[in-house]
Amino acid sequence: MAAAYTLGVWSLADLFPSIDAPEVDQAIQRTEQLVLALEALRPALSSDMGEAEFVAVLQAYDAMLRTFFRLEGYAGLAFAQDTQDGQAQSFQARMQQMAAEVDNRTLFIKLWWKELDDDAAARLMAASGDFAYALEALRLQKPYTLSEAVEQVINLKDVNGAAALVTLYDSMTNRYVFHLNFDGQVQEMTFAELMTHRESPDPEMRAATYRELFRVYGQDAPILGQIYQHRMRDWRSENLDLRGFHSPIAVRNLSNNIPDEVVDTLLEVCRRNAPLFQRYYRLKARWLGLDRLRRYDLYAPMAPSDKRYEYGPAVELVLDSFRQFDPGMDALARRVFDQNHVDSETRRGKRSGAFCASISPELTPWVLTSFQGRPRDVATLAHELGHAVHDLLAAHHTALTAQPSLPLAETASTFGEMMLVDRMLAEESDADVRRDLLFRQMDDAYATILRQAYFALFEREAAERIHAGARVEDLSGLYAQNLAEQFGDSVELSDDFSLEWVVVPHFVHTPFYVYAYAFGQLLVLSLYRQYRQEGSAFKPRYLRILAAGGSDAPTRILQQAGIDVRSEAFWQGGFDVLRGSLESLEALPLPAGLRAARA
Repeated sequence: MAAAYTLGVWSLADLFPSIDAPEVDQAIQRTEQLVLALEALRPALSSDMGEAEFVAVLQAYDAMLRTFFRLEGYAGLAFAQDTQDGQAQSFQARMQQMAAEVDNRTLFIKLWWKELDDDAAARLMAASGDFAYALEALRLQKPYTLSEAVEQVINLKDVNGAAALVTLYDSMTNRYVFHLNFDGQVQEMTFAELMTHRESPDPEMRAATYRELFRVYGQDAPILGQIYQHRMRDWRSENLDLRGFHSPIAVRNLSNNIPDEVVDTLLEVCRRNAPLFQRYYRLKARWLGLDRLRRYDLYAPMAPSDKRYEYGPAVELVLDSFRQFDPGMDALARRVFDQNHVDSETRRGKRSGAFCASISPELTPWVLTSFQGRPRDVATLAHELGHAVHDLLAAHHTALTAQPSLPLAETASTFGEMMLVDRMLAEESDADVRRDLLFRQMDDAYATILRQAYFALFEREAAERIHAGARVEDLSGLYAQNLAEQFGDSVELSDDFSLEWVVVPHFVHTPFYVYAYAFGQLLVLSLYRQYRQEGSAFKPRYLRILAAGGSDAPTRILQQAGIDVRSEAFWQGGFDVLRGSLESLEALPLPAGLRAARA
């Protein structure tokens, strides 16, 4: 029951008892043994090797990955749990170094496979079973692959290069302390606690929230900006100068196996639909009694009540929304809680934001969130549990093919949020709260689609500007232009938002990742429309998409569901759904007081 679910810290015991436990050293030794066994297979790799022999190599490689993934995953989760813990920082650095060494020592397998002639590759791939798509995807990288010696140097370079930049960014930003004034009393808070107040009913509190955010980040903006510049320079040096990619974003597109032209089409359709959200923000301003929204007001609530959810009932609400769709999804989501794999409390030093981490297919994923009791926190919980369900449905695949590509990785998470909102709307009797939920759907659609698409457009342009010698302040100017195009004259933009780009961790963590959110949300709008039209007949097709994991190309997985991502009409269809939602909101009568004020 609800009382069983309480805020707390996750358990990592299913990985290791502690960083200094003997089991950690045993896993390191076991990884070394498995790597040595793989190295011994090097002479056997040839174009005429037998199919059974080849499958045995793949299975040995899979076993090694599963063993090492436990170590690497434990290091990442321990660091996320407390980014200021020196022992966790040191262990993560150690595992990053070990990852590079393991990759270098087994690199010969990938390089041999990429260089194999097409006939031999086709013969062996036909016998490889669930490994087939991972092998196919590897061969796509052949034109961009360097010699073994150079690839090894790049792996070692990344440990104290790209990976170190990410760790530095996280260590700096997760130590920040923010201050807000409440009736003359100044309170200290974490990032997660601060950002709850961007949804305050008080417009001055909303403004104070963002001003404090940019005050604190602004103090380190020159350093954070340099971290991003170095990340982009390193990205270009490796991927364009050495590997020969034609653009920085093409690197991510290939790793996602999404054609460049599909991403270009997605971003262009998003750009053309910016006026739809501008129209929405003019409507929201009227409902709030304002001539024009300030950027501070974007997530302002529409209901006078500040509704809060207790954690236990919130968990049950999410699980029940999953159960109404399919009881199996509810059972999988409950497993995450039953195994104590959720870190839900807010505390200083904990990594900001939320994520779901799938360490290895045989393990139940771990979910991190900082629950504050807002409706948005309930939606975040549904989002991350959707990721967990997706990964558990795909857990029958190999370690190389279980994880979906980034664009498809947002499918179940976004679908889970939509199921939750439908459930909340069905249960909510307060007209003000129902209206707030409907407006929040549009707010969330902006945050997930247009905002992320414009983030991607910023990244694409920023990479070129950095290559041409742009300074940190030049990037802030570029970001201000990006915001001006997004909002037109529908929102008043203050100068402090030009610093927002240094607050976005994805730019440093995973360059050019963010378009996956827009891809996933527009895809889910199409899928959810099919669900409402077809009912239970839709479910098997949807569950097949999730169960595929990363075992096939995203375009082929979606083609089986009748979706052509190369079509502009497909992407526009998602915006057409949003246009219908906006028209429904526009049809609602303004309260009498606001009508009189507007008269």
